[in-house]
Amino acid sequence: MNKQIYPLLIAQFLSAFADNAILFTVIAMVMQSTQLAGWYIPALQSVFLIAFVLLAPWVGGFADNHPKSKVLIIANLIKAAGAGLLLLHIEPLIAYGIVGIGAAIYSPAKYGILPELAGHQFLVKANSWIEGSTILAILLGMVVGAKVADYSISWALIGTIVLFIISAVTTLFLPASIAKKTAPAGSKVLLFLREIGLFFTTPRSRFTVLGGSLFWASAATLRVIIVVWAPLVLLSKNASEIAELTLFLAIGIIAGSALVPRMIPLEHLRRARIPAYLMAAFIIVLSLTESIWPARFTLFFIGMMGGMFIVPVNAALQELGQQSIGSGSAVALQGFFQNLAMLLAVGSYTFAVAHKVDPVFSMLILGVLVLSATFLVSLHLPDNKKK
Repeated sequence: MNKQIYPLLIAQFLSAFADNAILFTVIAMVMQSTQLAGWYIPALQSVFLIAFVLLAPWVGGFADNHPKSKVLIIANLIKAAGAGLLLLHIEPLIAYGIVGIGAAIYSPAKYGILPELAGHQFLVKANSWIEGSTILAILLGMVVGAKVADYSISWALIGTIVLFIISAVTTLFLPASIAKKTAPAGSKVLLFLREIGLFFTTPRSRFTVLGGSLFWASAATLRVIIVVWAPLVLLSKNASEIAELTLFLAIGIIAGSALVPRMIPLEHLRRARIPAYLMAAFIIVLSLTESIWPARFTLFFIGMMGGMFIVPVNAALQELGQQSIGSGSAVALQGFFQNLAMLLAVGSYTFAVAHKVDPVFSMLILGVLVLSATFLVSLHLPDNKKK
C-alpha cells in the first residue's frame, strides 16, 4: 500500500468527524428549540444534498482537472465557512447548505485520488480503509458532537471549524501534481450528460452507480427516521442518546468494511447483492423492535451488511471511472445519482412527517423498498468482470 494514503486517511477522518459533529449539533439545536417543527431535521438533510445534485456536472471535472489535494483543501475551507455561519446564527438551512457545497466538492477528489494512490491490486483494501476510517469518524463525530452540543452549541461549532482547518493542513502532505486530464471544451452540463451515457454502457457500471444510490438513499432516510423513531419507541430524550444508538450502525459498517476485501473481490462484484438483501431484511426487523438492546444489535447488522455492500461497489466504480471518464468524474456522476436518490427519499420522508405518518410504518416501508430495489438493480448484473 502506498504510504501516501495515510495523510488522506487522517484528513478524511478529521473532515468526516466534523461533518457529523455539525449534523448532531444542528439536531441538538432543533431538539432544544420549541419553535422548529418536526420536518426541520429532514429538511436540513435535504438542503445538504441539493449541492451534490446541482454541482455534479462541475465538481467531477474540477477534481480531475486540478491536483486533488488542492481540491480537498478548498472543500474543507468551504465547510469551515458553513460552520462559521452557523456560529454567527445565520439561518441553519442556509449555513448547512454551504457545508453541503464543500462536501460536494470534497467527495470526487477524496475517492478519485484512491486509484492514483493504490492501483488495482489494493483498490478494494484502500476503499475498506477509507470507509472504515470514515465510519469511525462518523461514530466519534456524532457522539462527541452531540455531547458537546448538549453542553454548548457554540463550542461544538468552534470545534468543527478547527477540525476542518486541521484536515486542510494535513492534505498538504498529499501529492500535488498527479493524474490530471485535459478539460474538454463545451457545456459542462452537456459533457456531464455525455459522460452518463458513456459510463452506463455496461451492466457492471450501471450497478455501481445505482447500487451506491440505493445504499446512500436508504442510509440517509434511516438516519432521519431514527431521529423521530427513537424518542417515540425507545424513549430517547436528547441528541446524545440518539447518537449513541446510531453508534451501533457505525460500528457495523466498520466491521463490514473490514471483512469485505477477501469476501467480495472486484472480479465477483455480483456477490455484493447478498449483503444488500440482508440489509433490507434487518431494516424490516428494526421496524418491529421495541426495546433498546435488540435495536442496537439490529442496527449493528444493518451497518455490517451496508459496509459489505458499499465498499466493493465504490472500488468498482473508481476503477471503471479511471478507465473511461476519469475517476473524479465517475465519483461525481455517482454523487449526482446517489444524492438525487437521497434527496428524493429524504424529501418523501419529510412530506410523510409533515402529514403525521408513523415512523415505525415509514421504517417498515423503507425496508421493503430497499429489498425491491436491490432485486431490480442487480437483475442483469454479470459475474464476469470483463462484461
